[in-house]
Amino acid sequence: MAGIKDVAAEAGVSVATVSRVLNDHASVSAAARERVLAAVEALGYRPNAVARSLRTHQTRTLGLVISDVMNPYFTELARSVEEEARALGYSVIIGNADERPDLQDHHVTTLLDRRIDGLLVSPTDGGSPRMLEAARAGTPMVFVDRWIPGVDVPVVRSDGRSAVRDLVAHLYGLGHRRLAIIAGPAATTTGRERVDAFREALGAYGLPLPAAYIGQGDFQADSGRRVTEGFLGLAEPPEVVFAADNLMALGALDAVRAHGLRVPEDIGLAAFDDIPWFVHTDPPVTAIAQPTGDLGRAAVRALVDRIEGRPGESVTLPARLVVRRSCGEPAPRSPAPHPPTPRSPTPRSPVPRPSASEPPLSEPSASEPPAPTQSPVQRSTS
Repeated sequence: MAGIKDVAAEAGVSVATVSRVLNDHASVSAAARERVLAAVEALGYRPNAVARSLRTHQTRTLGLVISDVMNPYFTELARSVEEEARALGYSVIIGNADERPDLQDHHVTTLLDRRIDGLLVSPTDGGSPRMLEAARAGTPMVFVDRWIPGVDVPVVRSDGRSAVRDLVAHLYGLGHRRLAIIAGPAATTTGRERVDAFREALGAYGLPLPAAYIGQGDFQADSGRRVTEGFLGLAEPPEVVFAADNLMALGALDAVRAHGLRVPEDIGLAAFDDIPWFVHTDPPVTAIAQPTGDLGRAAVRALVDRIEGRPGESVTLPARLVVRRSCGEPAPRSPAPHPPTPRSPTPRSPVPRPSASEPPLSEPSASEPPAPTQSPVQRSTS
């Protein structure tokens, strides 16, 4: 593998000149820069990232610690983070906390040991000691999706309260009154916030949220299944179950089907965190969609601002309700049929004129029915 001395010999310059070119120093002439870059290309030279980081105190690497890589929401978030970081000249190392504070601390420690420039974290279970220590020590950090109150770190998240209000209004308009929720972990900000928003929205319509209609989940499918089993065993089961994340919604759907029941005929289902799968379930699931890609990109920009000495700002983006068919919504109207495309008239042979010896063509007699006329096409209103 070619080294910096090989590049210098190929370009006919000193090692110091090669170093200045690679570090984009302004003191190098255009001709020397061109020779060095040509030598780099010809030899396939790649600078040593570790050595460069020791000189510049930067690795151009970000750490991302997410709560659960199996959750499609966090998978999409990680993808948008990686894309935005790459566009800004950074690489990303991802750690999966699996909703465990000890794993979160493990990943934070490992990433800091690798001299990353900054951390993006979706805190699990109210945070973890090593993560809190890093934040308070001034490590460039941004919280994404979840946050820890009282920790001075920019937060990039969505505001689901308005969308939850829209969901409750939608369910009320469909005639539902007994509404239950599968809550996320009470130790997380998103777990608490979604229950509070749901209770507040129900209160606006004078609807209660009894303790029996609040099931404690953990953002995993098994908990959604377990809580829904409990709801179905009540003397008066809820008419609609609102799962506070997508995996718990899938668990709830499994439980309903295991009881031989149907959604939405026997019980309705709605979810927070829309995912592409929901359009393919039967029925498609009504859900609250977060702007996941925008959140990931905004989090990277906020973190890079902090790394590069600019104030990173908190960002809050709105979520929105996506209405489908899982809560008893009416079936979509069938599209009206298109009228048939008229065909070009077939050319007719000219009618021969009668000869003088032939009698003229006669008009239809009054006893003959008139030729049928085509009525206009009627559009379906079904």
